[in-house]
Amino acid sequence: MTLRGRAFWLRSPGHGEIRPVDVSAPGPGEVLVRTLYSGVSRGTETLVFRGGVPVNQHAAMRAPFQEGEFPGPVKYGYLNVGLVEQGLPHLRGRTVFCLYPHQTRYVVPAEAVTVVPDGVPPARAVLAGTVETAVNAAWDAAPLVGDRIAVVGAGMVGCSVAGVLARLPGARVQLVDTDPSRAAVAAAFGVAFSHPDGAAGDCDLVVHASATEAGLARSLELLAPEGTVVELSWYGDRRVSLPLGEHFHSRRLVVRGSQVGTVSPAQRGRRTYADRLALALELLADPSFDALITGASDFAELPDVLPRLASGELPALCHLVTYPDAEG
Repeated sequence: MTLRGRAFWLRSPGHGEIRPVDVSAPGPGEVLVRTLYSGVSRGTETLVFRGGVPVNQHAAMRAPFQEGEFPGPVKYGYLNVGLVEQGLPHLRGRTVFCLYPHQTRYVVPAEAVTVVPDGVPPARAVLAGTVETAVNAAWDAAPLVGDRIAVVGAGMVGCSVAGVLARLPGARVQLVDTDPSRAAVAAAFGVAFSHPDGAAGDCDLVVHASATEAGLARSLELLAPEGTVVELSWYGDRRVSLPLGEHFHSRRLVVRGSQVGTVSPAQRGRRTYADRLALALELLADPSFDALITGASDFAELPDVLPRLASGELPALCHLVTYPDAEG
């Protein structure tokens, strides 16, 4: 039996469309998932939508179930929550998260889905991929109890990092951004908020996620001697220059890259990708993370919505995509 479905494709940079797809019945060890919600990660997905993935990063930037190639046509995305309709008995009827693009129905190996805990609403669960990035960043950063921490850049990833680090006992955590509306997200997580000009310095650790040259320079300025910046930003094809003269050497500062594509070396021998994702879903039992979902629209509207997200006309952290009717 073959089902009809619909999928969002980037036809060419700046131009998306909904295409019909054939969805086969699941084979042994596979599940058929009907999508309930997907999420648009405004940073990475809008960069892909604009055609900003450098040629030498095409392989590194592939999503797990991507079809096509950059810059397009390509089916791209990785925040999907759905209901298992067919497949292994222990998964049938369960709500699951999968790193799948925007599509009404799909078939994947059973090991590609993670059951959403009962205490996590399906709409909030679309944040699992981003919170997983924040968990990996926290493993890379290895903060200590009582550390003075700044998260520079209150986009979807930066806010998720602040939400994870807010749980660290005795830590001074501040979320830093030029957009004053992000203060509401900081308040939801119970952390301080500041404009970059007024941010508290003498930090043991700064996590940078603004994807701007100014943000990274300010992150270095906020560090105490021998402090570390963990760089989470993805700059695509843009070059960034840094003030590595001034106090960089005398204060023995460190800039360390962090990326979710591999499990942090600090945990690699003890935690798998599945462990990391399951932990992210457990953390999403905290309703404070609802502050990261800042808009919603129907799946059929994606060709019109993504250009507005990419241009900034439609401001968002995570934009929720709803699937009121998963029939093709």
